[in-house]
Amino acid sequence: MSTSSETKSHGAVIITGGSRGIGAAIARLASSRGYSVALSFVRDAAAAESVVQDICRGGGRAVAVQADVAQESDILNLFQTTDRELGQIEGLVNNAGITGGFARVASVSAENMKQVFAVNVVGAILCAREAVRRMSTRNGGAGGSIVNISSRAAHTGAAGEWVHYAASKGAIDSFTIGLAREVATEGIRVNAVAPGLIETDLHAANGAPDRLARLAPSIPMGRAGKPEEVAEAVLWLLSREASYTTGTILEVGGGR
Repeated sequence: MSTSSETKSHGAVIITGGSRGIGAAIARLASSRGYSVALSFVRDAAAAESVVQDICRGGGRAVAVQADVAQESDILNLFQTTDRELGQIEGLVNNAGITGGFARVASVSAENMKQVFAVNVVGAILCAREAVRRMSTRNGGAGGSIVNISSRAAHTGAAGEWVHYAASKGAIDSFTIGLAREVATEGIRVNAVAPGLIETDLHAANGAPDRLARLAPSIPMGRAGKPEEVAEAVLWLLSREASYTTGTILEVGGGR
């Protein structure tokens, strides 16, 4: 939507679902670390523009692109817009995701499951495909880093809440390991961050505004995490400091 002309020390990073919560925290921190930022959003253009304006006021470069990662055409437009507006893509953060709402497996619908996997799994894989096509040294690219946002639910199973969502994040863990090994000699590192209980509006949006307070005592550290704490882990994996780290699932869950 808008950019500034200041030259940064990194290329561009694409952050899907970057208009709020963890995605917005990653976008702001990425800009402060010298990346140009392209963030996608589905409906809330005002929230996306607010993140862009925050970045630009800080001297960074940013663009917001409406894109539903369940739609391949939207993904292609997201990457093409980033190519055109920000130049060389150095990183991708597959953050966009949906839970499908609270439901036991006995009551979850086929359409619900299809949508969760379309966004959380198929969308992430297609975004990674576009990133690899641009970043792989095999294709003449300069390399880069992909960070997938998984969830501790992939390991806990999320019984009684959203097993279907947990299963989609289990798929992301497997995809992370496989793609990391596939492109390890092509200058691309692929890792994942698995957040635990994090202070975002996800809980209230799914009809459980008390979930943070209810589950916090079950966390060994005794509290929910903050989006900024997840963002720090993501930025480390994007950075050159993590140059020998690939195929790793980094847990950010307070010990749970």
